[in-house]
Amino acid sequence: MSSTEGAAAGGGHERTRLSRLRKRIAQNVSESRRTAAHVWTSVEVDYEALEQVRRRHRAEFREREGFSLTYLPFVAVATIDALAAFPEVNSLFDFSEGSQTLRDRVNLGIAVDLDRSGLIVVVVPDAGSLGPEELARRINDLAGRARAGRLWAADVGGSTFTITNPGSFGSFMSAPIINLPNAAILATDGVAKRPTVVTSPDGSDVIAVHHIGHLGLSWDHRAFDGSVAALFLGRIRSNIETWDWEGYLGGETAAGGDE
Repeated sequence: MSSTEGAAAGGGHERTRLSRLRKRIAQNVSESRRTAAHVWTSVEVDYEALEQVRRRHRAEFREREGFSLTYLPFVAVATIDALAAFPEVNSLFDFSEGSQTLRDRVNLGIAVDLDRSGLIVVVVPDAGSLGPEELARRINDLAGRARAGRLWAADVGGSTFTITNPGSFGSFMSAPIINLPNAAILATDGVAKRPTVVTSPDGSDVIAVHHIGHLGLSWDHRAFDGSVAALFLGRIRSNIETWDWEGYLGGETAAGGDE
């Protein structure tokens, strides 16, 4: 009798061999936990203004591109701006050499779920030069090729910062494992309609139903401190809530986070 058959006879359990991918993920996340000083910080974000723009464009975008216009490329653009303002978050920390390299380019890693068989981080090089629509195309292409097993070595190496998107599966708050040698990883969690307090044009406070979500940042305390993490997330939140996303989709440059 095989071990699988014996287990099944005893209680209906099934024992399977770990895949090479599952082993690699286990090794990588365990090494990250042993190496990086993991801390988690989160913020609540009001996506309502962005949602209104996305709603106006999503049907035309899907018809033209063949896939959905999600929040992810917008969050990515807002995050790239914040990385320029807080380069420590985009840095390479090397304790053994006693150095920290502040990088001026963002090679954006995106964690892709391979139909529940594992995760792989694909990379969009020099993502700071791209707007939300082009980022959406790049991410969709990489994710599709990842699931089809058609990635090149250049598609999975050299990330400087990573975003993971558990919100597509309905998560509320997530604290992901840092993708070493990155100094941090951002989780974009689910967005849902919730009551919230907003300021009306006359300055009074009113309760309204808006699209609300959370962003969670796991970061390496060796590379920077809590003030940087909080300010970095605050910059992303401000960008999402205040930028002219309609202008972005129209081919114009949106107002920066400081404006």
